[in-house]
Amino acid sequence: MTAAASERRVPALHTLLRSSSLVRRVVLVAALVAVGLVTSAAAASAAPTDPTAPTAPATGDTVSVAVNGVNGTPSSSIVVLLGITLLSVAPALLLMTTSFTKIFVVLSFTRNALGLQGVPPNQVLAGLALFLSLFVMAPTVSQVNSEGIQPYLKGEVTFSQAVEDGGTPLREFMLDHTREQDLALLTRAAHQENPETHEDVSFATLVPAFLLSELRSAFIMGFVVFVPFLVIDLVVSASLMSMGMMMLPPVMISLPFKLLLFVLVDGWGLVVTSLVGSYTGSG
Repeated sequence: MTAAASERRVPALHTLLRSSSLVRRVVLVAALVAVGLVTSAAAASAAPTDPTAPTAPATGDTVSVAVNGVNGTPSSSIVVLLGITLLSVAPALLLMTTSFTKIFVVLSFTRNALGLQGVPPNQVLAGLALFLSLFVMAPTVSQVNSEGIQPYLKGEVTFSQAVEDGGTPLREFMLDHTREQDLALLTRAAHQENPETHEDVSFATLVPAFLLSELRSAFIMGFVVFVPFLVIDLVVSASLMSMGMMMLPPVMISLPFKLLLFVLVDGWGLVVTSLVGSYTGSG
């Protein structure tokens, strides 16, 4: 049995020797490949390539901005710049050159005449005044767009010519609703000569004169709105005094009657109709 076992161990030993020889060969090949990679990497890092020299700019040390785009139209960057500038001065233009100031003041007078402190709130009154102003100024804005903005965007006129042509309808609107007394007042205050025609009125004089005329008209309309509610307050106060209710605030009694009267006569409709009619000539 010992001889048979020895014969079985001899093939196993040969197989193990062959496997060890194969493993040594694989390890040797891997070592050679690794040495080759390290050598090539070292050679690549040892010999870097020179960077390319920078090229000089073709136009020199200058900066240019293209004002005009294709076919003489203004470039998109200029249009965006003008739009942002217009948005920044839009609140001032809205207050000084449109009907917004007068409408907002009259609506505020109406709220105060009713004896209401915060109803409707200022945001509601400002929104109503804004959209009424857009309604009143729609013909003027349309003329400004057709005579000034669109020709400039099409490249038919220059910027200065577009400002002059587009400002003409706005000047006509402001002159139509400005009193000559207010123009004369501002002209004397500026130590200027009296203009012979409307075209000679400077814009710096026209804007404050227009605002003064608008405030005067707004205060007149506010007085007319106040009168009927003042009568109600007097009647309620006299009635309370005659009944000996001197400690009862008259505002608590007169407020429901004011609201009732305002609703029955369609007060908001009358006020809005009068405001719009003061600009269209139908009021």
